[in-house]
Amino acid sequence: MDAREVLEQVRSGQISVSDAESYFRRQPLEELGYAKLDTHRKLRSGFAEVVFCSGKADEHLCRIYERIYEAEGEVLGTRASKEQAALILDKFSEAEYDPLSRILKIEKKDKKRTGKVAICTAGTADIPVAEEAAQTAQFFENHVERIYDVGVSGIHRLLSKVETIQSANCVVAVAGMEGALASVIGGLVDKPVIAVPTSIGYGASMNGLSALLTMINSCANGIAVVNIDNGYGAGYMAAQINKLAVHKNTD
Repeated sequence: MDAREVLEQVRSGQISVSDAESYFRRQPLEELGYAKLDTHRKLRSGFAEVVFCSGKADEHLCRIYERIYEAEGEVLGTRASKEQAALILDKFSEAEYDPLSRILKIEKKDKKRTGKVAICTAGTADIPVAEEAAQTAQFFENHVERIYDVGVSGIHRLLSKVETIQSANCVVAVAGMEGALASVIGGLVDKPVIAVPTSIGYGASMNGLSALLTMINSCANGIAVVNIDNGYGAGYMAAQINKLAVHKNTD
């Protein structure tokens, strides 16, 4: 239960003022020994803590999911293996796993998604990273438009979707090889573009370094760049930008 839910329950009489006071007196973290759960992150930043699954011991992962689920009613996990997903799916019937993006989540079903984030890929091979971005943004209650396989080698494909892209509050451009997609999109829109280099390409692409350098050196304005294959980071930033735009339009 987050701070807003506590205050709403006080207003409706479901809980007492003293119960609410006890909630706000809690420490801003929960000590598990092997992990310190940031229980006040949603209060500070608007989004609850997300679990990076890769490398975690099975018992640690299960306990972390259990505690975040108890506190928030949902959990978002990234970079989960199929074996880790099997553990969580066995423990939580509500859990869902997408092997393409490696997102492992337990999600509330009554979400209202607002605004618009456009997520574009240069090629089909970039979709796993794009899906990590898309599903992260969706988890945080943002409407997502997927526009896949619109790379610069066939630029007419991108131009056929330009109206949809221009109508978004934020654009995520996911590309490997030489990474030119972000620069082209940056020259077509008046909204922020988040560029995501991927480790897709032949030898001289250097596992995404070539795309990263292209994106960092873009001559187009309004482009920010995240790390190689960091779909989660792009989705999170896109969610923040979209939320700002939605709030501005409703003020």
